[in-house]
Amino acid sequence: MREELLPLLILGAGGHAKVLLEALLREQHKILGVVTPDLDSGTDYLGVTVLGSDEAVFEYDPQEVLLINGIGSLPGKQRRWDLSVSMRQRGYQFGSIIHPNSSIATDVLFAEGVQLMAGTIIQPGCSIGRDSIINTGTQIDHDTIIGDQSHLAPGVTLSGEVQIGNNVHIGTGAKVIQGITIGEGSVIAAGTTVYRDVPSGVMVRQQVSTVIKELKD
Repeated sequence: MREELLPLLILGAGGHAKVLLEALLREQHKILGVVTPDLDSGTDYLGVTVLGSDEAVFEYDPQEVLLINGIGSLPGKQRRWDLSVSMRQRGYQFGSIIHPNSSIATDVLFAEGVQLMAGTIIQPGCSIGRDSIINTGTQIDHDTIIGDQSHLAPGVTLSGEVQIGNNVHIGTGAKVIQGITIGEGSVIAAGTTVYRDVPSGVMVRQQVSTVIKELKD
Protein backbone atom coordinates (compact mmCIF):
# COMPACT_ATOMS: atom_id res chain seq x y z
CA MET A 1 0.00 0.00 0.00
CA ARG A 2 1.26 3.47 -0.80
CA GLU A 3 2.54 5.67 1.97
CA GLU A 4 0.05 8.41 2.83
CA LEU A 5 1.45 11.31 4.83
CA LEU A 6 -1.95 12.78 5.69
CA PRO A 7 -4.55 11.29 8.05
CA LEU A 8 -7.62 9.72 6.47
CA LEU A 9 -11.39 10.12 6.56
CA ILE A 10 -13.46 7.13 5.40
CA LEU A 11 -16.64 7.99 3.50
CA GLY A 12 -19.32 5.34 3.98
CA ALA A 13 -19.90 2.45 6.36
CA GLY A 14 -21.16 -0.39 4.19
CA GLY A 15 -19.47 -3.56 3.00
CA HIS A 16 -16.98 -1.83 0.71
CA ALA A 17 -15.94 0.59 3.46
CA LYS A 18 -15.44 -2.35 5.82
CA VAL A 19 -13.01 -4.04 3.42
CA LEU A 20 -11.07 -0.82 2.86
CA LEU A 21 -10.90 -0.08 6.56
CA GLU A 22 -9.47 -3.52 7.30
CA ALA A 23 -6.68 -2.96 4.78
CA LEU A 24 -5.89 0.50 6.16
CA LEU A 25 -5.81 -0.68 9.77
CA ARG A 26 -3.53 -3.55 8.80
CA GLU A 27 -1.05 -1.00 7.46
CA GLN A 28 -1.47 1.19 10.57
CA HIS A 29 -2.64 4.28 8.72
CA LYS A 30 -3.92 7.13 10.84
CA ILE A 31 -7.72 7.22 10.46
CA LEU A 32 -9.55 10.22 11.90
CA GLY A 33 -12.99 8.67 11.59
CA VAL A 34 -15.84 7.39 9.45
CA VAL A 35 -18.30 9.74 7.76
CA THR A 36 -21.78 8.34 7.08
CA PRO A 37 -25.43 9.42 7.41
CA ASP A 38 -26.37 5.83 8.26
CA LEU A 39 -24.91 5.67 11.78
CA ASP A 40 -25.18 7.99 14.77
CA SER A 41 -22.27 10.30 15.48
CA GLY A 42 -19.99 8.80 18.12
CA THR A 43 -20.81 5.21 17.17
CA ASP A 44 -17.89 2.78 17.06
CA TYR A 45 -17.38 1.25 13.60
CA LEU A 46 -14.73 -1.49 13.62
CA GLY A 47 -12.75 0.45 16.19
CA VAL A 48 -13.08 3.80 14.40
CA THR A 49 -15.40 6.61 15.52
CA VAL A 50 -18.30 7.75 13.33
CA LEU A 51 -18.01 11.53 12.96
CA GLY A 52 -21.43 12.21 11.44
CA SER A 53 -22.86 12.73 7.96
CA ASP A 54 -21.05 14.17 4.92
CA GLU A 55 -20.93 17.66 6.44
CA ALA A 56 -18.47 16.37 9.06
CA VAL A 57 -15.78 16.37 6.36
CA PHE A 58 -15.96 20.15 6.11
CA GLU A 59 -14.62 20.54 9.64
CA TYR A 60 -11.22 19.51 8.24
CA ASP A 61 -8.96 21.60 6.03
CA PRO A 62 -8.65 19.97 2.57
CA GLN A 63 -4.88 20.40 2.81
CA GLU A 64 -4.70 18.41 6.05
CA VAL A 65 -6.64 15.22 5.25
CA LEU A 66 -7.16 12.67 2.50
CA LEU A 67 -10.53 11.09 1.80
CA ILE A 68 -11.11 7.39 1.16
CA ASN A 69 -14.27 6.66 -0.82
CA GLY A 70 -15.90 3.70 0.92
CA ILE A 71 -19.15 3.86 -1.06
CA GLY A 72 -19.64 0.70 -3.11
CA SER A 73 -20.14 0.67 -6.87
CA LEU A 74 -23.08 -0.95 -8.66
CA PRO A 75 -24.51 -0.30 -12.15
CA GLY A 76 -26.94 2.61 -12.12
CA LYS A 77 -25.92 3.77 -8.65
CA GLN A 78 -24.30 7.24 -8.73
CA ARG A 79 -23.75 7.92 -5.03
CA ARG A 80 -20.05 6.99 -5.11
CA TRP A 81 -19.23 9.11 -8.14
CA ASP A 82 -21.40 12.08 -7.13
CA LEU A 83 -19.68 12.18 -3.74
CA SER A 84 -16.24 12.18 -5.37
CA VAL A 85 -17.17 15.09 -7.63
CA SER A 86 -18.70 17.18 -4.85
CA MET A 87 -15.75 16.69 -2.50
CA ARG A 88 -13.20 17.54 -5.18
CA GLN A 89 -15.13 20.70 -5.99
CA ARG A 90 -14.50 21.72 -2.38
CA GLY A 91 -10.77 21.09 -2.73
CA TYR A 92 -10.49 17.63 -1.14
CA GLN A 93 -8.34 14.86 -2.58
CA PHE A 94 -8.79 11.09 -2.42
CA GLY A 95 -6.17 8.63 -1.29
CA SER A 96 -5.42 5.42 -3.18
CA ILE A 97 -5.38 1.99 -1.57
CA ILE A 98 -3.17 -0.89 -2.66
CA HIS A 99 -3.83 -3.93 -0.48
CA PRO A 100 -0.64 -5.48 0.95
CA ASN A 101 -1.73 -8.88 -0.38
CA SER A 102 -1.88 -7.71 -4.00
CA SER A 103 0.80 -8.26 -6.66
CA ILE A 104 1.41 -5.17 -8.78
CA ALA A 105 4.12 -4.73 -11.43
CA THR A 106 6.49 -1.87 -10.71
CA ASP A 107 5.59 0.14 -13.83
CA VAL A 108 1.79 0.13 -13.37
CA LEU A 109 0.35 3.67 -13.41
CA PHE A 110 -2.40 4.74 -10.99
CA ALA A 111 -4.52 7.87 -10.95
CA GLU A 112 -5.91 9.45 -7.77
CA GLY A 113 -8.36 7.45 -5.69
CA VAL A 114 -7.65 4.01 -7.16
CA GLN A 115 -8.52 1.04 -4.93
CA LEU A 116 -6.79 -2.33 -5.43
CA MET A 117 -8.18 -5.04 -3.19
CA ALA A 118 -6.70 -8.24 -1.75
CA GLY A 119 -5.44 -10.80 -4.24
CA THR A 120 -5.30 -8.38 -7.16
CA ILE A 121 -2.68 -9.20 -9.80
CA ILE A 122 -1.71 -6.50 -12.31
CA GLN A 123 1.01 -7.22 -14.86
CA PRO A 124 3.45 -4.76 -16.53
CA GLY A 125 2.37 -1.95 -18.83
CA CYS A 126 -1.08 -1.36 -17.32
CA SER A 127 -2.73 1.85 -16.15
CA ILE A 128 -5.74 2.37 -13.87
CA GLY A 129 -7.91 5.50 -14.11
CA ARG A 130 -9.13 7.79 -11.36
CA ASP A 131 -11.44 6.37 -8.68
CA SER A 132 -11.56 2.92 -10.26
CA ILE A 133 -12.00 -0.19 -8.10
CA ILE A 134 -10.09 -3.37 -8.87
CA ASN A 135 -11.83 -5.77 -6.56
CA THR A 136 -10.79 -8.92 -4.73
CA GLY A 137 -8.89 -11.52 -6.73
CA THR A 138 -9.08 -9.72 -10.08
CA GLN A 139 -6.31 -10.47 -12.59
CA ILE A 140 -5.23 -7.92 -15.20
CA ASP A 141 -2.64 -8.96 -17.76
CA HIS A 142 -0.07 -6.86 -19.60
CA ASP A 143 -0.68 -3.52 -21.35
CA THR A 144 -4.29 -3.14 -20.27
CA ILE A 145 -5.80 0.35 -19.92
CA ILE A 146 -8.70 1.00 -17.53
CA GLY A 147 -10.53 4.33 -17.57
CA ASP A 148 -11.88 6.49 -14.76
CA GLN A 149 -14.62 5.44 -12.33
CA SER A 150 -14.76 1.85 -13.50
CA HIS A 151 -15.35 -1.19 -11.30
CA LEU A 152 -13.95 -4.65 -11.88
CA ALA A 153 -15.86 -6.86 -9.44
CA PRO A 154 -14.29 -9.81 -7.58
CA GLY A 155 -12.68 -12.51 -9.69
CA VAL A 156 -12.62 -10.68 -13.04
CA THR A 157 -9.94 -11.73 -15.55
CA LEU A 158 -8.66 -9.39 -18.27
CA SER A 159 -6.24 -10.85 -20.81
CA GLY A 160 -3.51 -8.62 -22.22
CA GLU A 161 -4.02 -5.38 -24.17
CA VAL A 162 -7.63 -4.88 -23.09
CA GLN A 163 -9.00 -1.32 -23.13
CA ILE A 164 -11.77 -0.40 -20.70
CA GLY A 165 -13.55 2.97 -21.00
CA ASN A 166 -14.77 5.26 -18.24
CA ASN A 167 -17.69 4.24 -15.99
CA VAL A 168 -17.59 0.58 -16.98
CA HIS A 169 -18.84 -2.15 -14.64
CA ILE A 170 -17.53 -5.69 -15.13
CA GLY A 171 -19.39 -8.19 -12.96
CA THR A 172 -18.07 -10.93 -10.73
CA GLY A 173 -16.11 -13.66 -12.49
CA ALA A 174 -16.36 -12.16 -15.98
CA LYS A 175 -13.55 -12.79 -18.47
CA VAL A 176 -12.36 -10.51 -21.26
CA ILE A 177 -10.26 -12.00 -24.05
CA GLN A 178 -7.01 -10.37 -25.22
CA GLY A 179 -7.18 -7.17 -27.24
CA ILE A 180 -10.86 -6.42 -26.55
CA THR A 181 -12.18 -2.85 -26.15
CA ILE A 182 -15.17 -2.11 -23.89
CA GLY A 183 -16.79 1.27 -24.47
CA GLU A 184 -17.67 3.93 -21.92
CA GLY A 185 -20.61 3.31 -19.60
CA SER A 186 -21.13 -0.34 -20.54
CA VAL A 187 -21.95 -3.17 -18.15
CA ILE A 188 -20.64 -6.72 -18.44
CA ALA A 189 -22.82 -9.08 -16.41
CA ALA A 190 -21.34 -11.52 -13.91
CA GLY A 191 -19.86 -14.68 -15.40
CA THR A 192 -19.81 -13.39 -18.97
CA THR A 193 -16.93 -14.14 -21.33
CA VAL A 194 -16.33 -11.27 -23.77
CA TYR A 195 -14.95 -12.41 -27.14
CA ARG A 196 -15.53 -9.26 -29.21
CA ASP A 197 -15.46 -5.48 -28.77
CA VAL A 198 -18.32 -3.91 -26.80
CA PRO A 199 -19.70 -0.48 -27.81
CA SER A 200 -20.43 2.29 -25.32
CA GLY A 201 -23.59 2.34 -23.23
CA VAL A 202 -24.72 -1.28 -23.53
CA MET A 203 -25.16 -4.30 -21.27
CA VAL A 204 -23.65 -7.65 -22.24
CA ARG A 205 -24.92 -10.81 -20.59
CA GLN A 206 -24.05 -14.40 -21.29
CA GLN A 207 -26.96 -16.78 -21.75
CA VAL A 208 -28.34 -18.01 -18.46
CA SER A 209 -27.65 -21.68 -17.77
CA THR A 210 -30.41 -23.98 -18.99
CA VAL A 211 -31.29 -27.58 -18.24
CA ILE A 212 -30.17 -29.81 -21.12
CA LYS A 213 -31.81 -33.02 -19.95
CA GLU A 214 -32.95 -34.81 -16.85
CA LEU A 215 -30.68 -37.47 -15.44
CA LYS A 216 -32.47 -40.71 -14.67
CA ASP A 217 -31.62 -42.88 -11.70
